[in-house]
Formats: sequence, structure tokens, C-alpha cells
Amino acid sequence: MTDLDNAPAASSTDTPFVDRYGPWALVAGASEGVGAAYARAMAERGLDVVLLARRQAALDEVASAIRADTGADTRTLAVDLSHHDAMETIVAATAGLDIGTVMYCAGADPDYEPFLARPVETAVAMVDRNCVMPLRLCHHFAAPMQARGKGAIVLLSSAAGLYGSTNLVAYSATKAFDMVMAEALWTELHGNGVDVLSLVLGATDTPALRRMLVAQGILVSPDDPAPLPGVSTPDEVVAAAITNLPNGPTCFVGDQLGESARQMGALTRNDAVKTMLRHSSGGMLAAGSRQEAGG
Repeated sequence: MTDLDNAPAASSTDTPFVDRYGPWALVAGASEGVGAAYARAMAERGLDVVLLARRQAALDEVASAIRADTGADTRTLAVDLSHHDAMETIVAATAGLDIGTVMYCAGADPDYEPFLARPVETAVAMVDRNCVMPLRLCHHFAAPMQARGKGAIVLLSSAAGLYGSTNLVAYSATKAFDMVMAEALWTELHGNGVDVLSLVLGATDTPALRRMLVAQGILVSPDDPAPLPGVSTPDEVVAAAITNLPNGPTCFVGDQLGESARQMGALTRNDAVKTMLRHSSGGMLAAGSRQEAGG
């Protein structure tokens, strides 16, 4: 577990960010929220960016703003990351680009329903999007990173992935997969100059979370300018990611989430799951832990 207050920043080295990691960043889930904020942060540090998500219009809006504000080269690719040919599409679109940084933050769960309430294909699609696709992306882009001795991979996980949670059967399982995969990749790659980070999020103030709160009647409008109490902002998540890139394998975003993880870790897994069940009322924290990204 990473202590965010004491962690040295990646910028503490004398090497510029773009030289430390490479000229291009690829961000999956970049149409809004954390993904869009991370893409902008990469551009502000001198990297060009490839933006992936399903919605072309939203991607174009993000890319246009980044290009206008930073002068970075931006490329967009509208792709369903759960589709069987998504990887081939991404490989073709990035051919010839020196991808030095990959962030995968697609795959929020908009439903929060029991496992049996929807067809199994819904859960399978989530596994494809949250497990199979990041596994493929990491395998494809980590190889050249390892060969040149530099690069960075950030996989977003969730507090929901720490223990099994009601109404989050597939989502919780996929986020546990992402966390352990990133940790295992770190053990294999960090000695070759490639930083790998599992970024574990709790409730995060994203458009996806706000839309869900409107649907629940908690907010009147997703554009309400008032900050949501007790949640992280996308900029805070991105700052934690960049600060802790050299300090993998795992970073819990926010002191509150880190302390909760420590307390839950003192319980047996059976007791921890029962504790999660008692608190799974569908409130903001439970909802926020599954709405951490762009899409």
C-alpha cells in the first residue's frame, strides 16, 4: 500500500517525463472522467496521445480541447473494447507509434444489479472489456517498452475488487483481476525500466457517477457545480497516478480509502465480505467505486 503523502514524485528525477516514458500515451476510456484527465496530463507533459472509447463525438471533443490547449498531437479511435476484433483495430491504428505509456480505465458498471437480473452475456462482455482487453493491450505494448528499457502501464482497479460485493459480481471480479495482473506485471517489468501501477479507486466524481446519482434522485442535474462530498476528483486521481508511477505496484487513491483497506485487511475474508454486505445499500460510496472511469 502506498503512502501518498510520503511518495516521491516521478518528476523528482532530472529526466523529463516524455524522455522517461516515451513520446506517445495511449488512454483507454478517454472520453470523460479520469481517462480524459489523464490524457490531458500526458499532453501537458509533452506526450502525444491516442484516445480510445466508444463515443467518437465525445473523443473528438476531448482531443480538440487537448490539442488547442497543449499543442499535442491527438488521435482518436472509437472502439468497443469488449468486441472480439477490438485489439486488431487498436494495433492497426497505432502502427508506427512509439507508445510509451498505457492507461486502461474503461469498464465502469452502470447497472448495479444482481448477477441473475441480466443475461450472462452482460457479464461476459464486462470480462472481455475489463480483463481480456487490458491483458491483450499489456502484452502488445509492454514488449517494446521492455525492449527499450522504459515505459509505464497504469491499470485502474477499484475498492469493489478487494472483496466480493453484492450487485457487483462480475465487476468486482474483473477489478480484482486488474489489480493482481498489474501487481504481477510489476514483478516482471519494473527491473527493466517499465513502471507498472495498479491504481485502486473509491468513489470518484466522474460524469458517469453523476448520471447515476441523477437516476437515483440524489442529484437534480449531472451539471450541478457543487462538489460531491467525500469523493475524489479525476484530477486528484491523475495526480496520484503520476506521483506514484515509480512506486508500484499498488496505490490506493485517498487517505480514506487507504485506511478502509487497512481496516478491512485486518479481518478474515469471510468477515470482510459480510461487512461489505452490511454496508451495501447502494449509496454513493458503493456506486462510486464502480464508476471510476470514462467510457
